[in-house]
Amino acid sequence: MAALHDLTAHEAHKLLWRGEITSLELTQAVLDRIVEIDNEIKAYLTLTPEAALERAREADTLLAAKRRDGEEPSPLLGVPMAVKDVICTEGIETTCGSKILEGFIPPYSATVVERLTEAGAIILGKTNTDEFAMGSSTENSGFFTTHNPWDTSRVPGGSSGGSAAAVASGEALFALGTDTGGSVRQPASLCGVAGLKPTYGRVSRYGLVAFASSLDQIGPLTRDVTDCALVLGVIAGHDPRDSTSLDLPIPNYREALLPDIKGLRIGVPEEYFVEGVEPQVAEVVRAAIDLLADLGAKMVEVSLPHTEYALPSYYLIAPAEASANLARYDGVKYGLSCSEASDIWEDYRRTREAGFGPEVKRRIMLGAYALSAGYYDAYYLKAQKVRTLIKEDFDQAFSKCDVLVGPTSPTVAFKIGERVEDPLQMYLSDIFTLSQPLAGIPGISIPCGFAGGLPVGLQIIGPALGEETVLRVAYAYEQATEWHKMRPQL
Repeated sequence: MAALHDLTAHEAHKLLWRGEITSLELTQAVLDRIVEIDNEIKAYLTLTPEAALERAREADTLLAAKRRDGEEPSPLLGVPMAVKDVICTEGIETTCGSKILEGFIPPYSATVVERLTEAGAIILGKTNTDEFAMGSSTENSGFFTTHNPWDTSRVPGGSSGGSAAAVASGEALFALGTDTGGSVRQPASLCGVAGLKPTYGRVSRYGLVAFASSLDQIGPLTRDVTDCALVLGVIAGHDPRDSTSLDLPIPNYREALLPDIKGLRIGVPEEYFVEGVEPQVAEVVRAAIDLLADLGAKMVEVSLPHTEYALPSYYLIAPAEASANLARYDGVKYGLSCSEASDIWEDYRRTREAGFGPEVKRRIMLGAYALSAGYYDAYYLKAQKVRTLIKEDFDQAFSKCDVLVGPTSPTVAFKIGERVEDPLQMYLSDIFTLSQPLAGIPGISIPCGFAGGLPVGLQIIGPALGEETVLRVAYAYEQATEWHKMRPQL
């Protein structure tokens, strides 16, 4: 049997249900793993070991009762997990990776946290993130940089880098991340795990600290596709507290995991194999696409002609929404306050100057400029029109195929510090993951090989509410390969 900290959630569930291990043993094993390696990885901002062990004892009591009664428990009962630190957790510090929220303890939990807690999952703590989820490398955290478990001199991706690194290194069996422009899928690719961005509105955003409200979506980071399906099944569903939440029935995502994809139409966008993609990455992803064809899928060439405009469109819309959402951090209601100023406007200015990091300031300025009088039509409104064209590209593509596939990231994990002084180069890390949030559609990244000893991710994209098909294709590929079983040597 694998080390307890290396189990998938569904493997752990089987062992817990059969009574071969206890949740207390499993949780302690993962906490021991964190103590052993997190000084090197730096995945966590906050740990709650006492609360986790108490919850594990409660889970063991419930498991024993269910075994006695022959009642099948939730598949996540007693399974230890981590939460990205932009998601509110009642009684646990939530900083969004920012000095401006250091010490803030929410009085309530996000809906996704409530649902996972009700399902019996054990929260170990909060993972590191780029400040307010703004970044592609976790180097923009206000506290420290997380390291990639495959090579600790490299970034884990971002902004959910802490969650991805925790899952890859055995510091959590699964984790929650958020995806505004690729922040679940890109770190999943760079850390060699599975990461799913659901359809916009499929998962409640209540309790998610807002970055860009029309783009943000919470998704799971897991060791394999089965776990993605299990976690999505728990966190998805309508929430009356979120006005953008879809009031639609939730399928049984686990039942969608069929290894047979014969006859499915898979589109390969020509725009996803362009200059800027590392040759080894392209080679690995092409080999993965060839395997899907060998499994019986019908390959279709498609075009997404407005892909090149996704980056400028995203970097107008997201900062514009961020500039409005981050106006609430003023030093008055909560968080950091520089109250020794001479008047309230000076208080605001000093608080925000001291509390926000350079990337957040850059995006607030970009957004405020794009929304300003005289520039709104030229920038923000035009970006929204391009967003419509991007969505129409996907609609046309999905009239010819069931899913689209391509690289998740144009590169493998880059060196820490390599792109900090070059924001445009950093933004290009998300070139293949920006379009899907703009269109509101789902996508998953799964491991498909290595380039230079570092993980490469295959991205599978579906139409709105097409998670079942996305998961089915991902599962079929995964079952035909061994990449998801690879673990970094730490």
